[in-house]
Amino acid sequence: MPAKSTTAPADPLAAFRIPEEPMYLAVGSERELFRAAAAKRLPVLLKGPTGCGKTRFLRHMAYHLGRPLITVACHEDLSGADLVGRFLIEDGDTVWRDGPLTLAARHGAICYLDEVVEARKDTVVLIHPLTDDRRQLPLDKLGTVLKAHPDFLLAVSYNPGYQSLLKEMKPSTRQRFVALSFDFPPPEVEIQVVMAESCVSRELAAHLVELAGRARGLTEYGLSEGISTRLVVYAGQLMAQGMDPHLACLSAMVGPATDDPDLARSLMELVSDHFPPGE
Repeated sequence: MPAKSTTAPADPLAAFRIPEEPMYLAVGSERELFRAAAAKRLPVLLKGPTGCGKTRFLRHMAYHLGRPLITVACHEDLSGADLVGRFLIEDGDTVWRDGPLTLAARHGAICYLDEVVEARKDTVVLIHPLTDDRRQLPLDKLGTVLKAHPDFLLAVSYNPGYQSLLKEMKPSTRQRFVALSFDFPPPEVEIQVVMAESCVSRELAAHLVELAGRARGLTEYGLSEGISTRLVVYAGQLMAQGMDPHLACLSAMVGPATDDPDLARSLMELVSDHFPPGE
């Protein structure tokens, strides 16, 4: 049965436009570097620990560049068809539906592959023709090659501190990108983020950030990742809702960080130093 073409919506990227500016406080030249890369249509790799602001930064830049942002959360079952598209049966007709990567390349959006190393390696190879001067995407099932829109930009992220031998980014892929490195923000910046995102006082935000900084030192003792800025904000938001600070930190900062009893005990001691129970 021949594939039936469907009428495209007036704005196929309407759902991916960012109507309000996401808060982001720069800690270096990352905004200028991203703008320069986007101007030259260079693919961008965001490197850094979980919860340090990579996705927020990308949303912030998409807003300022006026580009829609299509985000794909990568996982081990992500197939090429999930990214590129597939034929579907709708109302008895066979129709082609673009996947997120094809949609972005066709219409000129930023396509963000979050935690790209989680995807299957044979899927990741699909992005290679889009990351060099060809800027094209083979659509084998359609028998065509899509030339990327001038505004198309590919961005990927990964956490180099959490990779394993089975989940690392191959040099042949990594060296196709301009890399921006991220880390947890300096204390003063993190305090401002926590205040803005959780609506707590500066004093309380400072205590939370100090606690997170001390907890991050436990990575040397087996904590797989430090307490993320995201978790600090979660703790502040629970406190802003009237929750006991000690319990808020246990729920938002200790529980998600580790299942190891000894590390959890160490984290709970740090929490008690900053927010004693019952106060």
